[in-house]
Amino acid sequence: MADFQITHKNASTISEHIAYKITQTLKFLLNIFYGSKYAKRAVILETIAAVPGMVAGMFNHLKALRRMKDDEGWIRELLSEAENERMHLMIFLDIAKPSWIERALVLIGQGVFLVVYGFIYLLSSKIAHRVVGYFEEEACKSYTEYLNKIDSGDVENIGAPQIAIDYYQLAANAKLRDVILKIRDDEAKHRDRNHGFADSYETCDLPAHQQK
Repeated sequence: MADFQITHKNASTISEHIAYKITQTLKFLLNIFYGSKYAKRAVILETIAAVPGMVAGMFNHLKALRRMKDDEGWIRELLSEAENERMHLMIFLDIAKPSWIERALVLIGQGVFLVVYGFIYLLSSKIAHRVVGYFEEEACKSYTEYLNKIDSGDVENIGAPQIAIDYYQLAANAKLRDVILKIRDDEAKHRDRNHGFADSYETCDLPAHQQK
């Protein structure tokens, strides 16, 4: 992970300011419930993070069918992102072991975000992808804080769950820190890709079926 960097896309347009404000609102609400309880916080984080790729993939799938044009790989990549985030959730469910009340909150949060994000994507795909880009920026920061807590001894560096070992093909004696590094790397890729998706709406190279 020597090449990992915390990056931030400066908001320079009205749509970017809107996207950033949405992300900061989500962060504020997340901090109210879990604060520094990183594992349980990650459960909520990954539940929400698993929604955008599936929603965007569905809308782009329908758009490609409606316009009868190739999607140029967007659908596959978006669904792959959703699957990756779902696996993050499965890993943290094993680590955090949320109560039934917390699971209920997860379901409510997922349902609300599904509706909200679906509306945003219909209104402006560009803003929707920018929201995810900013959301992943915060995820990278959160997982970096998580790693710092492990390194300082505030969080126990327990053994990695078997589901994480299998998914990331880690060594049998892998630790939680190894898993967080892998997950943070995934989030950084999603961050850069979604900012790239949003940027593509500003270029003339955007495929016709992606234009608004």
